[in-house]
Amino acid sequence: MYNSEAMPDVLIAVLALAILAALIVLIVRLAGQAAAVRSLEGQVARALEEKHRAMLTDLHGGLAQQSDRLGSRLSEELNQTRETLHKLQLSLAANLGETTDKLNAKIDQRLEQISGKVSERLDEGFKKTNDTFVNVMQRLATIDEAQKKIETLTGSVVSLQELLGDKRSRGAFGEVQLEALVRNMLPPSAFEFQYTLPNGTRVDCVLKLPDPTGMVCVDSKFPLENYHKMLAPGVNDVERAAAQRQFRADVKKHVDDIAKKYILPNETSDGAVMFVPAEAVFAEIHAYHSEVVDHANSRRVWIVSPTTLMAVLNTARAVLKDVETRKQIHVIREALGRLAVEFGRFDERLKELARHMRQANEDVEKIQVTGGKIAQQFQRIESAELEPPSETAPLRVVERRDDGKGK
Repeated sequence: MYNSEAMPDVLIAVLALAILAALIVLIVRLAGQAAAVRSLEGQVARALEEKHRAMLTDLHGGLAQQSDRLGSRLSEELNQTRETLHKLQLSLAANLGETTDKLNAKIDQRLEQISGKVSERLDEGFKKTNDTFVNVMQRLATIDEAQKKIETLTGSVVSLQELLGDKRSRGAFGEVQLEALVRNMLPPSAFEFQYTLPNGTRVDCVLKLPDPTGMVCVDSKFPLENYHKMLAPGVNDVERAAAQRQFRADVKKHVDDIAKKYILPNETSDGAVMFVPAEAVFAEIHAYHSEVVDHANSRRVWIVSPTTLMAVLNTARAVLKDVETRKQIHVIREALGRLAVEFGRFDERLKELARHMRQANEDVEKIQVTGGKIAQQFQRIESAELEPPSETAPLRVVERRDDGKGK
């Protein structure tokens, strides 16, 4: 530790060193001057030299004594510093031991908390993994069932292909699909299946629409053989071109048959509908065989697919609904007239009710004012306040005082 009593000695030593340095500098200067004034008498030089030596000797002795005292002081301070450092080391070791114990306790507690959280996370992870595994097993079971259904569907598709390989089967398939679409879109009175026309021909379906449209014939056609041939993967270009020509010829023949059999003047509409039960065949006709579509339009035959037929049927349903609405317009007008009369009565009665409610509200406000006045009178009576008598309602209040006689 630092001792404040040694401060003057240190200052003396520093001062002595500074004096010594100054003397050395002075000696150097004097030596330089001595070279210049060597012509001075030797006695003066020797006298000065003796004086200088005496001064140096005294200074050296003083410095030696001061150095001894400083050495002893420094030794004592070093010993005290060593003792202080030793005590500090012991104190630090003790504090470090306590801190280490506390730190170890906190670390153990924290590790226990972390261990608990890790256990909880692991339990949650195991639970989620188990749930995921169960879900995966359920999905696998669902996939197995779907695989079985796909296999069943594959067999059904093969059976459907075999079924559609026959012309009669294809015709029956188209008729069934046409019937399902029409029954789902129109009321029973608006259509009829397997209808016999005056010329003796039988059409798959007729739509009974209001004038001027009239009765529209819908016949199902399914040109599938040459369609499959021109799209088969192993067919060369020549065979594919021949299949395309035959496909166009088949469609044109169906169009001509429908125009000839199912468009009758003064009996049916001036147009008929050719229903193609396959969207792919319909798309093939409209995408790559525009001349067939133009030929059908010229013969007043409209080629439709299941999707476009639904749009046609939806339009027909809207027309039928509009016609029925027009038929019932007089009923609607009468009902609206009766409703207007009832509404007028309702308006008058509502106004009368509002008037009674306003009158009742005014009566309630008057009753509230009277009640307030009565309440104020009661308060004055309770507080024994005298009110000046009036001509209409004199009021006297007598206050009894107890004179101590009990009377």
